[in-house]
Amino acid sequence: MDNSAVFLIQTDTTVGFLSKDRKSIDIKKNRLPDKEYLTAVSSFCELKNLTRVPDKFKKLVRRAKKTSFIFNKNNISVRVVSSGEHYNFLNRFGFFYSSSANLSGEKFNDEVARNLADIICEDNRGLFEAESSKLYRLGREKIRRLR
Repeated sequence: MDNSAVFLIQTDTTVGFLSKDRKSIDIKKNRLPDKEYLTAVSSFCELKNLTRVPDKFKKLVRRAKKTSFIFNKNNISVRVVSSGEHYNFLNRFGFFYSSSANLSGEKFNDEVARNLADIICEDNRGLFEAESSKLYRLGREKIRRLR
């Protein structure tokens, strides 16, 4: 598998671009290179390799569904996907950087997204725009809902 390939896939929440290489997504979306990315992982072991979850919030992170977390310590954002078709994809190929499947600052357009992607992974659900994940910022002691 080419690490710079950009996948168009129906994630557990909405349609997204996934890639092992951040720069590939930046180029496809005309996105500023200094913007942070969501990292999608399929297991808590992979999460442990990326960051440390504060003790106070371990249970919350473990039980969360369709929720992303930004960790203050290293400013990394992660979503653990624990079931469904998106989980199967991540479990097979490991972690991916994830972004919405649209041009930077614009609404989702199916035709544009298909043209920008290198590989289209469409299952029986098809590709559809849905509600994005909940997003929380976790500090050592505080939690703040961002969306």
